[in-house]
Amino acid sequence: MTDNADILIDIKNITKKYDNGFTALDDVNLQIKKGEIIALLGPNGAGKTTLISTVCGIITPTSGTISVGGLDTIKDYRDTRKMIGLVPQELTTDAFETVFDTVSFTRGLFGKPRNPAVIEKILKDLSLWDKKDNKLRELSGGMKRRVLIAKALSHEPDILFLDEPTAGVDVELRKDMWNVMRKLSQTGVTIILTTHYIEEAEEMADRIGVISKGRILLVEQTSELMRKLGHKEMLIEISEPLSALPASLSDFDLTLSDDRKLITYSYNASHEHPGITRLLKALIDADIRTTDISTKQSSLEDIFVNLVRDAA
Repeated sequence: MTDNADILIDIKNITKKYDNGFTALDDVNLQIKKGEIIALLGPNGAGKTTLISTVCGIITPTSGTISVGGLDTIKDYRDTRKMIGLVPQELTTDAFETVFDTVSFTRGLFGKPRNPAVIEKILKDLSLWDKKDNKLRELSGGMKRRVLIAKALSHEPDILFLDEPTAGVDVELRKDMWNVMRKLSQTGVTIILTTHYIEEAEEMADRIGVISKGRILLVEQTSELMRKLGHKEMLIEISEPLSALPASLSDFDLTLSDDRKLITYSYNASHEHPGITRLLKALIDADIRTTDISTKQSSLEDIFVNLVRDAA
């Protein structure tokens, strides 16, 4: 259980229905504690951006409540919004402004006094300092995305929302931005990111929330999610091809490859006794000789696909 004193964002029974009858969020409950990185994983149209927009006060929920730092996001909108930095999906920047000026201007929008030292630190942390005098139209897409993060951090928020932060960014820059997020988290900034990249969620997040059709299907520690839902396969190479699996092995979840020389045993990795010892003994009893044995665990992508399919 999360200690209530640690909870920074408390989302309770949030539903968002539009006039046309479409339900974008359906009774969503989620608690996020200070300093953690949580990834919201889901297909297009799942409700990820709507949920972020609701917490930020951009969209008003049909029902339910959200508190940030103990304050209601509707009644205390100005105070809660000051605590939040938002990096949107779209690359909306002022093309003819310099990097330094646009980040400084955003800080002022939140009522913060001018502080060139803060802006300098943010730009250096994001490897943007050497671009500080460049106009935004001169930057690459990846650099523009970094500027959006700098703008979101300009007023020194406690919470950073990143909506698809590395979409369209090359692998090298993506990993560089992961490092930036880790450093921010270490300073106490709470980070909530939405992503389509399975490896991004697995690499970055302390917890993963899977969302589909406006509902949170599951929220788990990343490692615990893998442990609970991950299935393993034991790949058993055999010395002589089999025409068919013998009846004595029917108790096990086995498949035989097309070339009849590989037996695959599927089992739940979280079970204390997955039956491997019994299987190996049964293979010996059936006079099946093995030449090699290896295991393979299901990836987070497999888990995600299965969850969304089951919820459909």
